[in-house]
Amino acid sequence: MQALCGLLLASAVLVLAGCSSAPTTPSSPAAVPQPAARLTLDQANDVTVMAIGLVGTPYRYGGNTPASGFDCSGLISYVYQQRAGVVAPRTTGGLIDWGTSIPAPSLRTGDLVVFAQNGRANHAGIYVGEGRFVHAPSTGGTVRLDRLNSSYWAKQQVSYRRP
Repeated sequence: MQALCGLLLASAVLVLAGCSSAPTTPSSPAAVPQPAARLTLDQANDVTVMAIGLVGTPYRYGGNTPASGFDCSGLISYVYQQRAGVVAPRTTGGLIDWGTSIPAPSLRTGDLVVFAQNGRANHAGIYVGEGRFVHAPSTGGTVRLDRLNSSYWAKQQVSYRRP
């Protein structure tokens, strides 16, 4: 009888240990950004559609939800997590090295545009096609759609990244 109780106890411990491990689904939150995963074209399109749908959301420094507002990296982080299950870096400094660098002619929807000044990333957005990108530009503003070739953005140093 004592041997049977010991066997049952050991079995219960093994079952409970298996239940205590964290799920590894893409929707699980992560403490640190994961390496960029190759997005499928469908995921890239989902990212694009969601980003366009957030146009008009208020800007808020440090914001990372539609309810609280967005800053540029918060917008990117939120959209990639929601539509592709990918955890993006939460700062523009992290975004400049995220994914794979691509040349401008290779841009497709869902890619990132990362702007820099004096070699340091200072702004980022999500490319949505036809020379346009969605971004959260500045205090007092809202998430908006702009053209890369506008007089302001065309003067900026920019790199393109594909998660």
